[in-house]
Amino acid sequence: MSTETGTDVLDASEKSIRRMRRFGRIFLGLCLVATSIGIIALVALVADVVNEAWGWLTWEFLTHPPSFQVENYVPENYDDLATGPGGIYPALIGSIYLIALTAVFTLVLGVGAAIYLEEYARESYLTRFIEANIANLAGVPSIVYGLLGLAVFVRAMGAGASLIAAALTLTLLILPIVIVQTQEALRAVPDSMRKASYGAGATKWQTIRNVVLPEAIPGIMTGIILSLSRAIGETAPIIMVGAATTMFGPPDLTDPTGSFAAMPMQIFAWAMEPHAGFQHVAAAGIIVLLSVLLAMNATAIYIRNRYDRRA
Repeated sequence: MSTETGTDVLDASEKSIRRMRRFGRIFLGLCLVATSIGIIALVALVADVVNEAWGWLTWEFLTHPPSFQVENYVPENYDDLATGPGGIYPALIGSIYLIALTAVFTLVLGVGAAIYLEEYARESYLTRFIEANIANLAGVPSIVYGLLGLAVFVRAMGAGASLIAAALTLTLLILPIVIVQTQEALRAVPDSMRKASYGAGATKWQTIRNVVLPEAIPGIMTGIILSLSRAIGETAPIIMVGAATTMFGPPDLTDPTGSFAAMPMQIFAWAMEPHAGFQHVAAAGIIVLLSVLLAMNATAIYIRNRYDRRA
């Protein structure tokens, strides 16, 4: 009797294990299908853009101002053009300058706020309320930040449709993400390192500057650069603050209060042109924008790996 009972229990256990393994294989298959759909969609989109831009992306396209004539973008016509080739140069420089200003504001405000909340602020209802609202702000649509930038920076502060107004608007857009990611990076630093620093006689600021921040830099920098990668492709906020659709010269690097053009706006303007040839020009602009994004992501990966190896 006892042998039959033991066999029944063993059979039930084996059936349960086989059922769990079957569920595991089904779950793995669903994950692979989900991953494949994303990868296939991305490859199809990139392949379509590359196919559209093939033959239209040249060095002259990167170094010349835009044109309203699609013939000016065709490489075979370059030698016959009295006005010179058409390109994306002003928008390219405008986007780089815009992201550089955004990076400065984000680094100061985002990292400063995270250090205060994580290292100095006492645990209280107000602190939890602030952190909860910062986390919620990370999910607000970008058009809302564009409207906020239009109301506050462009009109209330009188900055107009300027580079600095757009940079502050993009800073608002990515600031919640940067604060949250910086807090996570600071929390990842072991408390034992802080206690060791205090034990050696260091002050709180010395501990943060010499111990906590160097350990958290990979996470902080990765979060900032990935957030800036998102900001450089945003169109809605810079439309709301009045970025120029087309400019024939780069922005003045010594005057952040001047007008500017950015790659998303320029690509949007080309895509709206009725001539079919401008779709190829827009595709070439998308390739340039994607290249800048990939360069920024590569920088983030390099910084993270470099400091991880040092640790």
